[in-house]
Amino acid sequence: MEAARAEIIMLIKSQLIGEISTRFSHLPEKDIALTVNHIIERMSDVLSNGGRIEIRGFGSFNLHFRPPRRAHNPKTGEKLLTNPKYATHFKPGKELREKVNHNRHIPIEDISQDDADDE
Repeated sequence: MEAARAEIIMLIKSQLIGEISTRFSHLPEKDIALTVNHIIERMSDVLSNGGRIEIRGFGSFNLHFRPPRRAHNPKTGEKLLTNPKYATHFKPGKELREKVNHNRHIPIEDISQDDADDE
């Protein structure tokens, strides 16, 4: 199972649910899907209400205010002012940073090439 995890470059929700279901085969996949969806919904609710989410060892999510700025339409050259907005910001925790940096020996070009081969 460890070798399969090393090959994953992108993980989508259905894959996550499938992996959890395989690991915890005594739990119905439907219940796992409901739990994952509930966690994501709860995290979305906290952020949309201006809150902060902290998962020790993984990282934290919060909102950063983006003030209005001057921009232009590249097609028409029209100058405009963007609307202020909030953007979700993720700050990785120490354990995640260390785990990611531990794999720094893998050249990014190799990862990019693997993605191109899949298409």
